[in-house]
Amino acid sequence: MLGLGFTDQSVSEAQVRDLVKDSFASRDMAGKKVLCIIPDHTRTAPIDLMFRLVYAELAERVEWLDFIVALGTHPPMSDEAINHRVGITQDERTSRYPKARFFNHHWQDPDQLKIAGTFSAEDVSELSGGLIEEAVSVTINKMVYDYDLLLIIGPTFPHEVVGFSGGNKYLFPGIAGQEIIDMFHWLGALITNPMIIGHKYTPVRAVVDKAAAFLPMERMCMSLVVKGTELAGLYVGTPEDAWEAASDLSDKLHIVYTDRTYHTVLSRAPQMYDELWTGGKCMYKLEPIVADGGDLIIYAPHITQVSEMHGQIIEQIGYHVRDYFVKQPDRFLDIPGGVMAHSTHVKGIGTYEDGVEKPRVNVILATGIPEETCKKINLGYRDPATINIKDFQDREEEGVLYVPKAGEMLYRLKSNKG
Repeated sequence: MLGLGFTDQSVSEAQVRDLVKDSFASRDMAGKKVLCIIPDHTRTAPIDLMFRLVYAELAERVEWLDFIVALGTHPPMSDEAINHRVGITQDERTSRYPKARFFNHHWQDPDQLKIAGTFSAEDVSELSGGLIEEAVSVTINKMVYDYDLLLIIGPTFPHEVVGFSGGNKYLFPGIAGQEIIDMFHWLGALITNPMIIGHKYTPVRAVVDKAAAFLPMERMCMSLVVKGTELAGLYVGTPEDAWEAASDLSDKLHIVYTDRTYHTVLSRAPQMYDELWTGGKCMYKLEPIVADGGDLIIYAPHITQVSEMHGQIIEQIGYHVRDYFVKQPDRFLDIPGGVMAHSTHVKGIGTYEDGVEKPRVNVILATGIPEETCKKINLGYRDPATINIKDFQDREEEGVLYVPKAGEMLYRLKSNKG
């Protein structure tokens, strides 16, 4: 494996170029078919830089150099949005980068999927520590079988489902089918966000890596670690090795330790979260430092919908703590596990006893989602126009915290360090 990582400085473009060159220097790439797997717009990373350097290194050597957006269950991106993600114009696609082709992943289209393998009920029970005991098909975008090399290019951050994102997670759920996505997202929800997020080795990571092992073609990964908007680390190797190094650096850069909990947290969502499905990260990353009974306000006037892909189901079931679903399983037999997982992650941990639900944290939406919708989905509402940022700033000693760009940095109590 090759790589560079820093906690106190950035990786320069020249260093990135050298790493990309060194990664392929001894490889015979002539006639190879390469599929690059990249994140959508909801992940901060210099994908434009990586696109330019990978293209410069491989375009003249390989037969195919294609790019697929690892959408998971997110909505497809337009050509304009994909161009913006890789830092080019539509004209440049044909004039400067004619070899590159771009694809969205379509997770719901069975014609675009193929079964890579199957986990037996015994496999799933072992992987999940007995939490789930049912067989599951491991499906993936069938395009991958047309290529000699899968090249994953994406960042690593603390993650609510798998512990730390990156590596084989760009395959599962990135370009996977719904059945395996639902299984391991629900597994993560059963374990709960506070027990998963920012923990390196988790049962869900084991599922993801075991699923990737079904694939017969070569897998390679360029794992990025971002500090702010700068590249702090780049590791190149197998998805497992590159992720291993990237998650260690992410642990140092992306976790903020606090001395106390806060009764009020204003968690401001960046523009890249354009629906609550992704904006929920503003809860996941801050849940550990909200006091019992405290308020977590997701401030995002630009978010006007719950989810383009899953909104109808979420409005049907609402947001609830894990045990609301676990103790009423017959009510939710037809609800996808991934949607229930999202529901519990946004609502946070809590209890459900004798028909009474008690979440630990009060989640309040100060978004463009109407008040009646917030009530319907079992979340609090506050008119975003009533929020003055200054009222929340510099009040940490009073138990009030303002986070100006929430969703990627994990907040954790110092007492839980290590």
